[in-house]
Amino acid sequence: MLASVPANLVQSIRAFRVGELQEEAARLGQHFLYAHPNTGATKQQVLGLIAESFLFPKGIGKNFDGLRATLTDTMFQAGTQTGFLVVLEQLPNTQKFDKEARETLLDVFRDAADYWADKKVPFRVFYSFE
Repeated sequence: MLASVPANLVQSIRAFRVGELQEEAARLGQHFLYAHPNTGATKQQVLGLIAESFLFPKGIGKNFDGLRATLTDTMFQAGTQTGFLVVLEQLPNTQKFDKEARETLLDVFRDAADYWADKKVPFRVFYSFE
């Protein structure tokens, strides 16, 4: 299913379905991380919903730097990783979490994809907007 999708990227979910992506992650033996943070109205709320959905420890993800560190160094230190398939479904569009905040969030995931690419570990992120 992902044969034509690069191993390390951040892209719109487009024609992919969440259930199929989850099945593909399981088939590949990769971690499936899913968040549906559309109820968040502020940066902290959105980051908190993502961290909670990914089962990160409390307090992680309160800011973009914390999320970046968790997606990279913390996960690397947890041991050998086989890969990650991440879905961020319906990122909100609110006054306090606007287009600029969404782009910054996606940049965090792009940085993580680059980090894991250097380590030859797949890290694919699929997202959609509300």
